[in-house]
Amino acid sequence: MTNGSEGGGTRGGPPRPRRPVLVDPAGDWHAGGVDPALRAQVAHATAAALVSGGRASSDPAVLARLLALVETEGLDVVAALWADSPADTLPGALWRLYVLREWVRRDPAVIADRYRQGVEAVPVEGVVAGVASPPGPVDVREAVDAVLSGVYTGDLATALDRAAAFCRVLATGAALDADHLDLVDPRGADRQTRGASSLLRTADELTHAGTLWRSGRLE
Repeated sequence: MTNGSEGGGTRGGPPRPRRPVLVDPAGDWHAGGVDPALRAQVAHATAAALVSGGRASSDPAVLARLLALVETEGLDVVAALWADSPADTLPGALWRLYVLREWVRRDPAVIADRYRQGVEAVPVEGVVAGVASPPGPVDVREAVDAVLSGVYTGDLATALDRAAAFCRVLATGAALDADHLDLVDPRGADRQTRGASSLLRTADELTHAGTLWRSGRLE
């Protein structure tokens, strides 16, 4: 995802556009001025500490703080830690999960609409993603919270698989929406199509990360 969706729209701020550009969890967030080797070391250490600490705790307050990491620390801070990490690493996988959650948190109505369109075409992916049917804004937000919670309270590989399925459903919905949009807004349709492709790439990356975790090779 590039930088969440366009014009996230907070209370008192500008309204969200009706068709925000799909974001890409791989992102273009790069922390400059820091030695790459040191940055990688910090990324791996912080990701491992969060996951091990979260999985070792049964305190609901700890889980709530972990889920709200982006809200409390800011997306730029989390990006500085993890955004440059390869997709086949633990910090790279966590980055994609947190940006996905932030995107859904900012635009739940749009995400729910895309999800409804996509899940009809790929129902099996919808089963894996585990979103209520028919999904509303609250449902998609709860679903991504449940996915991220699974990193700390359940099987991490399953959480990654669910996130991948969620992305595939959204990609399908975005592609269908692009087909409808093509007649009235070709440029918008092109952005939607590229966003769908980014989501499919992210889905594949998350699936691969889950495979690595199961074999003990996601570090």
